[in-house]
Amino acid sequence: MASMPSPDAVIDGRPQARHVRRLPERPGSPAPWPAWVSPALIDSLAGRGIAEPWSHQVEAAERAHAGDPVIVATGTASGKTLALWLPVLSDLLDDDRGTALYLSPTKALAHDQLRALESLELPGIRAATYDGDTPPDERTWVRSHANYVFSNPDLVHRSMLPRHTAWSRFLRGLRYIVLDEAHHYRGMFGSHVAVVVRRLLRVAHIYGASPVVLCASATMADPQRAAERLIGAPVHAITTDGAPHGALTAVLWEPPEAVGIADKGDRAPRRSTIAETADLLSDLVCSGVRTLAFVRSRRGAETVAMLARDSVDEVDGDLATRVAAYRGGYLAEERRALEADLRDGRLMGLATTNALELGIDINGLDAVLVSGWPGTRASLWQQWGRAGRRQGEALGVLVAREDPLDRYVLEHPGVIFDQPVETVVLDPANPHVLGPHLLAAAREQPLTEDDATAWFGPTAVPLLESLTADGLLRRRRTGWFWTSKESPADRIDLRGEAGTPIRLVEDDTGRLLGTVEAARAPATVHAGAVYVHQGETYVVTALDLVEAVAFVRREDVDFSTTASEVADYRIISTDEEVAWGNGRLARGEVEVTSQVVGYLRRRYATGEIIGEEPLDMPERMLRTRGVWWTLSDEQITSLGDIDVAGAAHAAEHASIGLLPLVATCDRWDIGGVSTPLHPDTGRCTVMVYDGHPGGAGFADRGFDAAHTWLTATRETIASCRCDSGCPSCVQSPKCGNGNEPLDKASAVRMLDVLLRGSPGAGAG
Repeated sequence: MASMPSPDAVIDGRPQARHVRRLPERPGSPAPWPAWVSPALIDSLAGRGIAEPWSHQVEAAERAHAGDPVIVATGTASGKTLALWLPVLSDLLDDDRGTALYLSPTKALAHDQLRALESLELPGIRAATYDGDTPPDERTWVRSHANYVFSNPDLVHRSMLPRHTAWSRFLRGLRYIVLDEAHHYRGMFGSHVAVVVRRLLRVAHIYGASPVVLCASATMADPQRAAERLIGAPVHAITTDGAPHGALTAVLWEPPEAVGIADKGDRAPRRSTIAETADLLSDLVCSGVRTLAFVRSRRGAETVAMLARDSVDEVDGDLATRVAAYRGGYLAEERRALEADLRDGRLMGLATTNALELGIDINGLDAVLVSGWPGTRASLWQQWGRAGRRQGEALGVLVAREDPLDRYVLEHPGVIFDQPVETVVLDPANPHVLGPHLLAAAREQPLTEDDATAWFGPTAVPLLESLTADGLLRRRRTGWFWTSKESPADRIDLRGEAGTPIRLVEDDTGRLLGTVEAARAPATVHAGAVYVHQGETYVVTALDLVEAVAFVRREDVDFSTTASEVADYRIISTDEEVAWGNGRLARGEVEVTSQVVGYLRRRYATGEIIGEEPLDMPERMLRTRGVWWTLSDEQITSLGDIDVAGAAHAAEHASIGLLPLVATCDRWDIGGVSTPLHPDTGRCTVMVYDGHPGGAGFADRGFDAAHTWLTATRETIASCRCDSGCPSCVQSPKCGNGNEPLDKASAVRMLDVLLRGSPGAGAG
């Protein structure tokens, strides 16, 4: 295979490379093996070429062996797995009755970790995965015999804890709980997982075990605090990375202007990020460079793979078969085959969702493309870090979208290179999260006041009393009891994917292509939607939400579809409000009513809109957290003769796009609404809200960092070169009103008036 071209050759002096930063190679800092590490483990690791550990691995292992909860928060490919293997495997080899539980956010990572462990061929380690793909007969063996189980929080929540008596042998010997990729446990998912961990520790305690919790994470801000919120106990953070790292050339890439598309501003819109990523992927593959392309959506990943495969096919038909897509929603056998092909080097190019952002071991990757800002700096560095995992030269490219945040990053590269990664936001005390889990905990073992407070915090007892008043629990002298025959755990979806998954079935053959989460179905598999599966396009002919099925037919099309949504809201309660001069900033609980009302058809290559169709979908009611700002009548009057609705609407769109700058979210995790006069405030109001029931901490983070957030919003709008608004500043890809009305210039003036009153504005 041809060697990887130098980054300069790949970039080739093209103006799309807006910013290039070379990160130099870094040597490692080795350390001797701790005296207590099993000789059998040291010998096995030596057989794999590991002669000695790195300094951070030893520091973490010593802490864990001493019984201290630990989080290892070091860079990608720094050997976090080995740091946790040392204490866990040494203890299991020393005591045949001991057990350990490994949890990761995805099945793929758990299977990859099991494969790596099995390659050590350690006698006495009886390891197995236990997840939704595990056959019933294997499940029985795992419960009865395994001493190292690889699973996920969903399985612990839905199976292990509700049926803990079947796991009594395993739980009685539980020494360690390993939480891998802990930085992914954020927002609502992280809040749910945090309570599941508390439930698990409580049940283990009932069986006489006191497991040590070990966390592994990509680099994050304040990992100690994040881990302590995750597990509910003091944690020691290991953050000094002693592993060597190869050189990385990082590139911020701006797609060129599209050709032949009219634009009402003073420039043509940029070429589609999807098409640009596909072109880069095909160029790199044809040059012999093994490349991974991270794409934000399942449909986007399929489209990038399809376009790249078509381009490569024009050069080399055999090479085109080595380009594929990987995403959630595939059948288990498809996922396993793709993972094997990627590990073995058969695949040269893979377009994937963030399912492969996690630490699955992939040898020999040379380049990583990231199609659009991935939501956080932590995710970007984690994805770029997949290139050059075995040292050597590597290339990482961020392909910017027509989006306010991507535009801001292009203009301010220091956001990526000169600022620390974000804080992980999670809130296990959120009553919308904690309440349902208390029901599950009461079924696992009746809760006493002391028990509830010790494991679930000071808000648990008032919540239990409220649940009792609602008839969901019964209180007796010995505590709170669950009395229904149903399992309360079945009512909780850790990932917010409530409802039965929608099956995608081919009309002509009845073949099951995959599944889509019920909450995403109205926007992604409505009638007329384009669905892409391994490079082939299908058009949805019918969606039946009652039967949880969407029918599709195979059809070659050159466009994608994007749903449009409208929303209305009311403020339930205001938790905090501060004056910004005559303006106000507030946060609290809100109720949002939203509805998918239509969809747009866009050309793959250019993003050009070629059609719009209406839809009649059911309304969705969401009670969540919001942050909003308001202006007084006097402030609005001072702006002169402006389109107030258009200005507020434009500011709303840009605010949504820039909130991920200060909160660990994606713009698709949040929503927004605006109005010149809202009945609940009596003022012009712009709101951004969390797209999860009960909230996920994003809006609250926006409130706390409002000056930084809204200043960046104003700056992004003002600095955009368009005349009256474009996707890089105030247009939104999911606006249900067709991005009308929008008044870009007045949005800047409106934000100027607001920010002049901000406490963060200082004397200026």
